[in-house]
Amino acid sequence: MTRQVSDLEDLAARGASVRFGDFDEPASLVKAFAGASRVLLISTRPPGARVQHQNAIDAAKPAGASLIAYTSIPNPVVGVNAAAIVPDHAATEEALRAAGVAWTFMRNGLYAEMQVAPAQVAVASGTFAYNSGAGATAYVSREDCAAAVAAVLACGDEHAGKAYDITRPEWFTGAQLAELYASVGGAAVAGISLDEDGFVAGAVSHGMPEEVARFLASFGRAIREGQLNQLSGDVEALTGRAPVGLRTVLAPAPAAAASY
Repeated sequence: MTRQVSDLEDLAARGASVRFGDFDEPASLVKAFAGASRVLLISTRPPGARVQHQNAIDAAKPAGASLIAYTSIPNPVVGVNAAAIVPDHAATEEALRAAGVAWTFMRNGLYAEMQVAPAQVAVASGTFAYNSGAGATAYVSREDCAAAVAAVLACGDEHAGKAYDITRPEWFTGAQLAELYASVGGAAVAGISLDEDGFVAGAVSHGMPEEVARFLASFGRAIREGQLNQLSGDVEALTGRAPVGLRTVLAPAPAAAASY
């Protein structure tokens, strides 16, 4: 299901049924979910995410879905985990528990691919600024997130009512990221630890909108406060293969640093 059917022509050519559906247009979801026995609800972005998610849940259940898998975040507890997307994830998990249909929560860690741009900037500039303090988190590739949820959808009912932390069993602090960027990029990178205001000010000075900078800073705070430090073997348990390492994801990144 997609808002832009033409974007998924390659999947249609491989035999997939590609349907139009828009979470902001509930009427479109009735046809989109028709005949669905298992549904993957990929979380959207705030603002409005929880309303969009509720629209999808309300359409999937009467369509006949026996299980809804949802891409959440580790430790989605409001007032505890400072990451800005936590309220929407917490509300959606609550809505699924109350929906009367089986659910599986795929609590994806921070995406390894989101470290590509910071790695490029760090290698090009020689510095890496972060506001996560001495906190650590385990990054996971989108490929592994996709493989894990595909395994859940392809199996029977054994995953119903379960929550999985989809991370690698490997932590990185901000200082360790700077070291990794330097190692992968073949250039010296100095890690600079900042508080929230300093991080936001630095990002804004380089052209980032303040709203976006504060959004990103919320994840740094969550890491610093130990709310995104889950280590998990769930990817390998679900897929039968070891997850991709952060170094592997970043390896091609510094090559583009000169043109970034």
